[in-house]
Amino acid sequence: MYLIVKMNYRSKSLVTLFVLFGLTLARGTEGQPPNIIFFIADDMYKEMFNCLNEEVDQYLTPNIDRLAREGTVMVNQNVVSPVCTPSRYNCMAGQYASRAVNREFINRTATEGNQTVIQWNTFIVPGQKILPHYLKEAGYTTGMVGKNHVIEAKGLYQFEDYWADSRNPAIVEKVQENYRKTEDAIRNAGFDYAGSIYFDNPNFIGLGELAVQNMDWIAESGLEFIEQNAENPFFLYFATTLPHAPNQPERSWKADPLITANGYLESPPKGLPARETLPERVRKAGVKGRNAENVLWLDDALGALISKLEEKGVLDNTVIFFFNDHGQRAKGTLYRGGTETPVIVWKQGGFEVGNRSEAYVQNIDFAPTILDFAGASYKEQDFDGRSFKKVLQAETNQSRKSTYHELGYARAVVMDGFKYYAIRYPEYAENWSWEERGAALEAYNEGRRMRKMNVVNEDPAAPFSHFSNVPGGEAAEHESYGKLPFYFDRDQLYDLENDPGETKNLAEDPRFAKKLWRLKKELRRYINDLPGEFKL
Repeated sequence: MYLIVKMNYRSKSLVTLFVLFGLTLARGTEGQPPNIIFFIADDMYKEMFNCLNEEVDQYLTPNIDRLAREGTVMVNQNVVSPVCTPSRYNCMAGQYASRAVNREFINRTATEGNQTVIQWNTFIVPGQKILPHYLKEAGYTTGMVGKNHVIEAKGLYQFEDYWADSRNPAIVEKVQENYRKTEDAIRNAGFDYAGSIYFDNPNFIGLGELAVQNMDWIAESGLEFIEQNAENPFFLYFATTLPHAPNQPERSWKADPLITANGYLESPPKGLPARETLPERVRKAGVKGRNAENVLWLDDALGALISKLEEKGVLDNTVIFFFNDHGQRAKGTLYRGGTETPVIVWKQGGFEVGNRSEAYVQNIDFAPTILDFAGASYKEQDFDGRSFKKVLQAETNQSRKSTYHELGYARAVVMDGFKYYAIRYPEYAENWSWEERGAALEAYNEGRRMRKMNVVNEDPAAPFSHFSNVPGGEAAEHESYGKLPFYFDRDQLYDLENDPGETKNLAEDPRFAKKLWRLKKELRRYINDLPGEFKL
C-alpha cells in the first residue's frame, strides 16, 4: 500500500522519502512472488490426517490441523505410482515415472521385454529439467532437505559390513564422501541448497548404526534455509523420513540425537521442542494412534517452519503444500488404499474454493501448479500434469476426466466411477523353475536378514505381488498382498461408487462388457503415449 501525505512545496524531500518507502513495502509484499514450501511426509496412514476423521482425533497434530482448517483439503488427490521413489519423481518432474531415463530403469526395461517396471528405480539424472530449474529461471532460490530417494547420486561407496563401526575414521570418511556426492547430485538437479539429506530410507543408507530417524536434524536445515533466504522468493522441498520405518522408539524419537546420515554430530540439533516431551504431550492429548510420538515429531517440524516464516515476516506471502507420498493401506498396489492420499494447500486467508475441494488431481499436477503460483514460464507439453491453481481460486471446477496409474507389473485407469486394473508379468518370470523362484526369494530375504528386518515370506511357490516378481511379494506391499478377494486376477473391473472397497470384480460380467471395453481403450490411450510396452 502506498503512503499518501499532503504537504507543501517545502516538504518535497519528505514526500519523496515516503513514496520510496511505500514502493519498498509494495515490492516486499504484493509485488513479490510467494515463497513456496512443499512438505512431503513418508508413509502416513489416512487416519493420521485428523481432517479426514469423522470421529475423535487419533493423533496430536496441531500444525497439520491448522493447515487443513485454514487452507484447502483436496480429498480426491491421488498418486500415480504408490511407492516413494516414483511418487517423488511424479512430483519433481510433473511426469509419469515411466518416462525416467536413468540407466538402471532403461536397462531393466530391456530385460523385461520392453515393459517398463516402475519400482524404486526411477531417478532424476543430470540434464533433466525439473521443477527447481523452472523456479530458478523465475528468480527463486531453491532448497531441498531431508529424504532424497529420487535424484540419482552415482558412485556411492557400498559398505561390505552393514554393522561396521561408524566412528572408525576410515568408515567416517566413506560416509561423508557418500553424503557429499548426494548433496552435489541434488545441486546439479537444480537446487541451490541441500542439507540434512538421507539418500534413501534410514535402513538403506549403508550402515546399521546410522539407520535411525533424526527429525531434529532435518528441521534444522529447513530453518537455516528460510533464515538465509527470507528476503527473496524461495522454494523449499522439505521431505521427512517419518513416519516410515524404522519407527521403534529406540530408533526414532528415543535414538541418539547426534546420529545422522552424515555420521555423528558434535552437538544435538536445535529448533524443535525437546524429544523427551513427545510421550507426555501425546498422553495429555489422550490420542491413541499408533506411532503417535513420531507423527507429533513430524508435526513439530512443520510448526517450526511456520514459526520461522512468522519470525521473518514472510508467512503472509507463503504457499504451503502438505503432501503424503502415497496411501499406506494398499502401498505397492493400484488399489484405492495405495493411490488415494489428500494434499492440503495453505495460504494466509485461504483459497476462494473454500476449505474442501473434491476436484480430481494427481501428484503429477503439483509441478505446474507450483509454477503457476510462482508466475514461472513453462510449456504445458513438457508436463503430463496440469495446474489446478484455478480450481483453488474457484475460477473453474473442472478436474481430470480420467486418472492413470502405473506400478510394478500393474496398470490402471479410473473413469466414470469405474476402475480397470491389469497385471502382466514377463514371460521369463512366469516360466521360472522351482530353483529360480527360490533363488530370487532367498536373494531378497538375505538383504532383509542382514539389516535385521522382518522377513515376510519363505515359500518359493507363493504368487508374485503386483509390485515385484519376488515370490510372495516384498515387505513394502506385504500389508496389502492377497488381502482383496480378486488380488491375483490378471484383469479386474470395479464399480467404485457402489463398491468402494474393490471387492467385486466385474471384468467377466457380460453386463459390464461395454464398460470394460471403454476403460481398456482409455488405458491404452495412456500407454500408447508412454515409453515401453504393456499388453492388454
